Amino acid sequence: MPNVLEIENLNKDYGDFKLKDVSFALPQGYIMGLIGPNGAGKTTIIKLILNLLRRDGGDIKVFGVDNVNDEVTIKSRIGFVHDTPFFYESLTLNSLRATVAPFYKDWDDGLFYRLLREFDLPARKLFRKLSRGMKMKFALAVALSHHADFIILDEPTSGLDPVFRRELLARLSALIQDEKKSVLFSTHITSDLERIADYITFIHNGRIVFSAAKDEVLEKWAVVKAGNNFLNDDNRKFFKGIRKREFGFEALTSDATEARRRFAGKAVIEKASLEDIMYYMTRGGNHA
Repeated sequence: MPNVLEIENLNKDYGDFKLKDVSFALPQGYIMGLIGPNGAGKTTIIKLILNLLRRDGGDIKVFGVDNVNDEVTIKSRIGFVHDTPFFYESLTLNSLRATVAPFYKDWDDGLFYRLLREFDLPARKLFRKLSRGMKMKFALAVALSHHADFIILDEPTSGLDPVFRRELLARLSALIQDEKKSVLFSTHITSDLERIADYITFIHNGRIVFSAAKDEVLEKWAVVKAGNNFLNDDNRKFFKGIRKREFGFEALTSDATEARRRFAGKAVIEKASLEDIMYYMTRGGNHA
């Protein structure tokens, strides 16, 4: 499969924050989860992909072409959902459809109104009178209604009830079944990604920690729990993050196989969840 997104040595300098040599790729037909703590650089990456910010260095290709030189063509094939949807507050959903639809040659009115019905969105209601969750649903309906080949979601499930979150995840999973559509899903709700993501890219302090297949990540990373007597200098170097307690410690490792060899019969070794990895890498003391 070709890559729908290729980012190589991407840099952006804000002065007090730097995106440094970011590189990763998303194959066509898959879902990638983009994770990291607040301020890690997730939204900056998305804005750079959409050419809403000017990059200081590196390359971004979408559908195999440069995202700046071929911006109009690329954006006609992208559906974007921001964590705070921005539409004209004083217009009805019907009027917003009339405003947005002409920008997309593949706009599908039938699909749009079918999604409004599925999401229980009243077409004659003013956008400003929608709840936060309903605004997110409308933004998703717009993103899907022009048969976009690449869906980019920036914290789309934030503020949504659990029922619609499940429905959204199911819809995204169904979306990629034809192996032509792809999804980049930035979120801090890592349990959502464990359900549907094929790849995970973890960014921390503006740098990529890893970008790999989800199953590979969950197989490779582990949490070790043992007594404090095992926390010597050599073992400290082995861990990526440590949480020390009065009677023992918990620590994260990116080498589960070596952890089982080193601590066989002496420690409890558990598979790390994506939430575990984020927590220990960002809150694990000096070893993070």
